[in-house]
Amino acid sequence: MEPETLVRDHTIYACVMGSRAFGLATEDSDTDRRGVFLAPTPLFWRFEKPPTHVEGPAQEQFSWELERFCELALRANPNILECLHSPLVESVDGTGRELLSLRDAFLSRRAHQTFTRYAHGQRRKLDADVRAHGAPRWKHAMHLLRLLGSARDLLRTGVLTVDVGDRREPLLAVKRGEVPWPEVESRMNRLVAEGEEAAARSPLPAGPDRRRVEDFLVRVRRASALQPHPYDEVVQGGVRGGAAGQR
Repeated sequence: MEPETLVRDHTIYACVMGSRAFGLATEDSDTDRRGVFLAPTPLFWRFEKPPTHVEGPAQEQFSWELERFCELALRANPNILECLHSPLVESVDGTGRELLSLRDAFLSRRAHQTFTRYAHGQRRKLDADVRAHGAPRWKHAMHLLRLLGSARDLLRTGVLTVDVGDRREPLLAVKRGEVPWPEVESRMNRLVAEGEEAAARSPLPAGPDRRRVEDFLVRVRRASALQPHPYDEVVQGGVRGGAAGQR
């Protein structure tokens, strides 16, 4: 079975991410599509396993196999958690709705470490740009401010909100280069400090509810194995186009 077929026929959840989901889209913004597919259980009975992720088939489209998606979400991967909370859902089936009902099971104070680690990496790149060119990449600076604000609010409230709401115009001003870099730095430092304070008293649990997620995954795999789908030919022929790497 081709990877693109898994996305086309077995997607359980699909959404739009990036600037459009963040409420920061402009006329030239791309449409970044993300999704989760459920590989039929018989495909795992071969030595060659289904891919953990698939790029395409459309441009700016990326999908994860359900198990890989859950693994990353349990690790509080920022991109995965935000994907689960996108306000722009394009399609969802019954299994996808169950996945969405587990959103709170993935959230924990681990998000402080993962969001902060990602933010530190982005900040180092911005600082390198400033040293090399005298200014950062303003679009990247805007998205780092957005990420830091999102992490702080998640730790404060226990709720992950993707759309920036009334912060849209101040953030777009940063993207346009209208805010001096020292002021942007000051905002970033303040958000980091507020995130640290929020983490110390966050209503989120210390870790995710791994057992609840695993029970869901096992139940879904079992149901797929029992379905009378004609996968004998697929199993005999193997799965072509396995995972090209990890994300």
